[in-house]
Amino acid sequence: MRFARWVFFVAGLYGVPVVAPLYFFEERLGQDYPPAITHPEFYYGFAGTVLAWQIMYLMIGLDPVRYRMVMLLGAAAKTSFAVAVLILYQQGRVAAMMVGLAAPDALLAVLFVAAWLRMPRDWPKVGD
Repeated sequence: MRFARWVFFVAGLYGVPVVAPLYFFEERLGQDYPPAITHPEFYYGFAGTVLAWQIMYLMIGLDPVRYRMVMLLGAAAKTSFAVAVLILYQQGRVAAMMVGLAAPDALLAVLFVAAWLRMPRDWPKVGD
């Protein structure tokens, strides 16, 4: 349980400061990595969803027994980004820098699954 607490809490503590600035960088991203964002609702929807997951990782870290099944969803979220970036890179649609930015997500996905596997499956329920 200690491993799961550590992994998910570190993931959340890492993710919040990485994701939260997206709310302030829409224009800058369009300038540095053209073309400009043409559908801000998708951009801010993505940022909000990812930020919500970072908060979920913190919640899992606080009580991994309660949120054991959510660990796999967290791994799926991390994996979906890492795999998408790899495919986009192979297609020449993203820069190599993005592969480096996706690497921590791939590592966290592996650690999330490891934490899930290490958690007891038949933990006593409240009132037992």
